[in-house]
Amino acid sequence: MSDLGRLHRVDLRDIWQSEAQDFTPWLAREDNLALLGETLGIDLELEAVEQTVGPFRADILCKDTLSDRWVLVENQLERTDHTHLGQLMTYAAGLDAVTIVWIAKRVADEHRAAMDWLNEITDAEVRFFALEVELWRIGDSPAAPKFNVVSKPNDWSRSTSEAKRSVENAPLTASQQELEDYWSAFEELLSQTSKRVRAVKPLPQNWLVHSIGKSGVTLNSSINRREGWVRAEIYLTGKMAKPYFDRLKMERDAIETELGETLTWYEEAARDRRIYLTKYMQNVADRETWPQQHAWLARKLDHMHAVFGERVRSLDIGSGEASE
Repeated sequence: MSDLGRLHRVDLRDIWQSEAQDFTPWLAREDNLALLGETLGIDLELEAVEQTVGPFRADILCKDTLSDRWVLVENQLERTDHTHLGQLMTYAAGLDAVTIVWIAKRVADEHRAAMDWLNEITDAEVRFFALEVELWRIGDSPAAPKFNVVSKPNDWSRSTSEAKRSVENAPLTASQQELEDYWSAFEELLSQTSKRVRAVKPLPQNWLVHSIGKSGVTLNSSINRREGWVRAEIYLTGKMAKPYFDRLKMERDAIETELGETLTWYEEAARDRRIYLTKYMQNVADRETWPQQHAWLARKLDHMHAVFGERVRSLDIGSGEASE
């Protein structure tokens, strides 16, 4: 039997001497934000470092690429303190809808209780997370980071508005219940088969929205029972939809070659844009065909994420082009 190594804790200051000069720049890197996002269950897109919020400067400001809401990250390489708690309160007051993430070497019991209390008294537009960061290594290996969530919203995946919650809590019609069953079965398959696409909460509607790493761009799955099709698509919305779409279309030949399929590049809408694959079937409402539909959707979503993911994340078009 092979010998196994032993984990050894590494002092944070051995790797990051300064929060501002070392830890914050490290965390702001794409691969490390992805690690933080995996811990939180949120896909993060960096917006700014040392961003002014009220009288303070937030360490890192991100966007949740799926909901397009702000995610504000505050770091400490020591034990949490009252000063940073006050700053977080200021940040929450200065942004209408925000997720606050407080990372520290150790979260004091009183601050964990405070974060739990804030999650209890605030509505779904403001959410608070407290995380402890650790470093570990085996032998002479590089130190590896680990984030531990010590406080989070009671139901952090709750709806982002009272109106949406009231709709979700209302009794479902037979048609809505069928859609919820359809997507529940699909998301269960997706969670088991895809390493790229994160499963989301199934909803009683004709589509589901998955993140692909950029605000205003999503990876969607949809069904149209009347016209008899299911669809996997890149959906672009907002003021950057057209310039992002045009930039991606410049690589159309390369994208379709990698994908091995011809895509529909839909640009007839006034604002939004779509890039999609469609599968037509005689009766998409037939439950016996659901496994076939779900297998096709999961395969296409995963493949589209592989082909479009890096291209979407690297989209960076200046305001001048966006205006044009």
